[in-house]
Amino acid sequence: MSKSVATVQTFISEGTQILGDIKVEHDLRVDGFLKGTVDVGGMLILGPMGKIEGQVKVRSATVAGQILGNLHALEKIVLEPKSTLVGDLQTRELVINEGAVFQGNCSMQMDEKR
Repeated sequence: MSKSVATVQTFISEGTQILGDIKVEHDLRVDGFLKGTVDVGGMLILGPMGKIEGQVKVRSATVAGQILGNLHALEKIVLEPKSTLVGDLQTRELVINEGAVFQGNCSMQMDEKR
């Protein structure tokens, strides 16, 4: 199956623990625990049971779990209800849903079209 037919995605399932840095060129879904630097070339999906401790750099992110560390996204960050982000974030677009917890500083890049 080619990349154009199906999106390439890496899964870290619930119950899995990774201690160390991880880098993927495509999308990453985390339902387990990661401690270290996370670098995602595509979209990060952090499930409700997922937890990341460390610096996170992504193209975009949807967070339903917990991040303890700074989060940098080139495009968009969505904090789902019951998600937690303790750390600074930098992004172009930000959605914080009711019930999400964000403790830190936010920096947003200005779109040249505005």
